[in-house]
Amino acid sequence: MKLTILGGGGFRVPLVYGALLGDHAEGRVTRVVLHDLDARRLAAVTRVLAEQAAGVPDAPEVTATTDLDEALRGADFVFSAIRVGGLEGRAEDERVALAEGVLGQETVGAGGIAYGLRTVPVAVGIARRVARLAPDAWVINFTNPAGLVTEAMSRHLGDRVIGICDSPVGLGRRIARVLGADPGRAWIDYVGLNHLGWVRGLRVDGRDELPRLLADRALLGSFEEGRLFGTDWLQSLGAIPNEYLHYYYFNRETVRAYQEADRTRGAFLRDQQARFYEEAADPDGSALDLWERTRHEREATYMAENRETAGAGDRDADDLSGGYEKIALALMRAVARDERTTLILNVRNRGILAALDPEAVIEVPCLVDANGARPVAVDPLPGHATGLVCSVKAVERQVLAAAESGSRAAAVKAFALHPLVDSVNVARRLMEGYAAVHPGLTYLG
Repeated sequence: MKLTILGGGGFRVPLVYGALLGDHAEGRVTRVVLHDLDARRLAAVTRVLAEQAAGVPDAPEVTATTDLDEALRGADFVFSAIRVGGLEGRAEDERVALAEGVLGQETVGAGGIAYGLRTVPVAVGIARRVARLAPDAWVINFTNPAGLVTEAMSRHLGDRVIGICDSPVGLGRRIARVLGADPGRAWIDYVGLNHLGWVRGLRVDGRDELPRLLADRALLGSFEEGRLFGTDWLQSLGAIPNEYLHYYYFNRETVRAYQEADRTRGAFLRDQQARFYEEAADPDGSALDLWERTRHEREATYMAENRETAGAGDRDADDLSGGYEKIALALMRAVARDERTTLILNVRNRGILAALDPEAVIEVPCLVDANGARPVAVDPLPGHATGLVCSVKAVERQVLAAAESGSRAAAVKAFALHPLVDSVNVARRLMEGYAAVHPGLTYLG
């Protein structure tokens, strides 16, 4: 079975390959093709993968190419993890937004819109080529903003594109762990959009254990989301939000923390990964050891400004091990081998959330088998959550409209409609700023 990884020179590719190395069952991935536009990055990651595979019997064969069509032909699965504009683009997205006093995070607010405007046209081009060159392939999308990009690709690939994210799974795992439950046996009642969802229940053997957690302030404050959001707010909500909702619920504090930081997250990763790729070219050193050290630093500093704002302290050691690669492998196994499972995924709504149309991509538990992923019916969201989901989905739809039309006015409208952008004039200045730093942006109307 052939797996093509788009963005194959990306830093997190070894996580995916490491997961594949542990799979020895019939019907496993036997060939991995890395595609990237940057041959230097491809070479560095290929070195890491070669060290990972050393001594592993029947390790999947790895090849690398800068030719997209060559990479796609004959693929059974396509894992998309591209970054249009690179980390330099992310750093600029953050800088422009913060200069206007609004959030510049890569998936939330102005930064997410800017990233989406750059990424959607490229993702749509990839979807069309997959439909032409590998029509039977399943596309697993991890490219951010994951829900928005998955919806853009679904217009050309239908249900054969599925978006994944490790945030809901990590959240469910932390809740189960603090309750003393086995995460593998827990049903996580979660719904929303990508980076905009809530856990409303966690059932073990048919019993909802979440009320026990919400009633125990000491227990509630003992894990990351409890420290991040505060026990009072979680008890008021009656649910546990995805960590990215901290950008909405504590926006003013987060923006101030980002403005006062020495570097934005994008600038940190840009500098860190530039060092990694430069040092990984040294033939005398271990590229795998270098990658492991760099990854640990990356994971330990994740959402550091938010945790500092909330006084949440350092991340727990159990949360530094990643997770999206396990979701990708579980998804591939379920589809390729008909190993039925339940995963929280980004798929078309199909009436699950009545406030959204059937084609809107949402993040929700799905039953997965050889026929793909089918969303599971869930209870309606409360009014405050429904309003936020509808508002952000309207922004995503406006980004898609701007990407299709190339209209500057449509792009400005996307910025202006976002709940974290507080002025139409700010939206106009954001568009001016992004057009200035991203020459390839075509939204000039």
